[in-house]
Amino acid sequence: MPMNATKQSLIAEIERRVSDRILEQTNADLLIKLINNADSLDEAINIAALGTTYRRTGLHFDKRLEKMSDTIKYFRKNEALSFHTDDSKPTHKLIIGDNYEALQNLLIQYRGKVDVIYIDPPYGKDSMGEFAQTNYNNAITRDNLLSMLYPRLVLAKQLLSEDGVIFCSMDDKNQAYVKCLFDEVMGEGNFVGNICREAIKGGSKARNVKSVHDYVIVFAKKLSNGNEQKDILVGEEFEENYCYEYEDTKGKYAKGRELNKWGASSRREDSPSMWFPIKGPNYEDVYPIRNDGSEGRWRWGKEKMLKAVEGNDVIFEKRDDGSFVVYEKIRKNKIKNKQLVSILKDMFLNAQGSEELKDIFSTLMSPFDYAKPTKLISELVQYFPTDDSIVLDFFAGSGTTGHAVLELNQQDGGNRTFILCQLNEKTDTTPNGIAYDVTSKRLKRIMTGECYDGTKDFEWIKKNKPYGGNLDVYEIESVSNFEWTEGKTPFDVIDETLYGNEKFATIREKIDWVCSNFDKTQQCLESGEEWLKRIMEE
Repeated sequence: MPMNATKQSLIAEIERRVSDRILEQTNADLLIKLINNADSLDEAINIAALGTTYRRTGLHFDKRLEKMSDTIKYFRKNEALSFHTDDSKPTHKLIIGDNYEALQNLLIQYRGKVDVIYIDPPYGKDSMGEFAQTNYNNAITRDNLLSMLYPRLVLAKQLLSEDGVIFCSMDDKNQAYVKCLFDEVMGEGNFVGNICREAIKGGSKARNVKSVHDYVIVFAKKLSNGNEQKDILVGEEFEENYCYEYEDTKGKYAKGRELNKWGASSRREDSPSMWFPIKGPNYEDVYPIRNDGSEGRWRWGKEKMLKAVEGNDVIFEKRDDGSFVVYEKIRKNKIKNKQLVSILKDMFLNAQGSEELKDIFSTLMSPFDYAKPTKLISELVQYFPTDDSIVLDFFAGSGTTGHAVLELNQQDGGNRTFILCQLNEKTDTTPNGIAYDVTSKRLKRIMTGECYDGTKDFEWIKKNKPYGGNLDVYEIESVSNFEWTEGKTPFDVIDETLYGNEKFATIREKIDWVCSNFDKTQQCLESGEEWLKRIMEE
């Protein structure tokens, strides 16, 4: 994630605000000048935040900026909490630490690659907890909520793929203000809709209006191509949209979408597990080849793809070069007229989330207040039109988003992967921290059927089969960019393999990569040269 690339995106946002008549040109010119001269990504984002005013909506808030630091934040793998059960299944990630720093590190590997983001940010002082002390040193107000969200949304937008979508749960009190913040960062034209969710049944008495709902705000990274709006979230197509001109032993069918994935992230190296053979005509092996003849990937996971081939539910069409394009068969008797609607009722209550946690942790009390039910997030994620999506939640809490992704993969044979970020905040009920006592333990139990200490005495495993799969757990560490003690320099402690790279063959490659991707080293590139010289001399 070279800092210059990020600066350019921030400048583009400033220029958009000018064209939308949110910022005066003279003010924008000053901000752009300051961004160009910023020493770090943190500083550039904080400068851009100063340009967030809402002339059209009338919303203004007193901005609190992120605390600046001279240290480099990086991922370190927690081997004790990581586990692998089946290397043929996806490897998911749990990142323990401040989500702002986690998002910065994720940009190095996942810029433009995340398909779905779901977040359930804290709404007020009690639920925001330690954040008030570590970042702003005061009680959490709406200004602080918006200030906290702004830089994180800036980074999240850069992580989203071109067809990506972000869902944000929010209470009735703050929904209007957070919607305006999303308008600013994501662009008002990329607003998909507000979903009203029935959160509780009944509830406590109220003087005037008893609130039993909250909202899910939905934005796309890019809702339209020119003048044509894209289908970002789709259910199964309406039956009348198809012409069932073909017929086989199962009945009439139409030619559906192409299963050789195309467009962004469609190369073999983008998802190696999605490169595998299927049996084509004359029982020959057919691999996912792209239109340009290069090696690609399938749109579906291996289990679902092989099942469709075995069930004669795909169409093979041979290209001139001998490779095949594979299409889905749309069966007339299997079409469901299903769409995501703006009101979610009955099946998505908070009480269900609490019961799930009680089963997983075998306690009369849920370890998390107001936990969202797995059903809510799986309902949202499944409307993204591919089942091999990357799903991110940077307010992971108890890990419900990870649970939802695992459940969906089990149901439809998908190959989705999740990335969760959670601060290890300590509370009365989580003395070792939320990430240690709740998030990681929940994932361990539902994926392997046992906790880290080998115990299996929890109710969930009596009713469910473990999902399997693999989990890599990272923690965020820091190192000074001026640290030159042997074995402790940034070039020693930062592990490039945790960012999707192979081990670098030379020290020169490692230095260039670190200095290009960890922006606080940019100012000490010359010191990197000195470090290299010292190593060579030794």
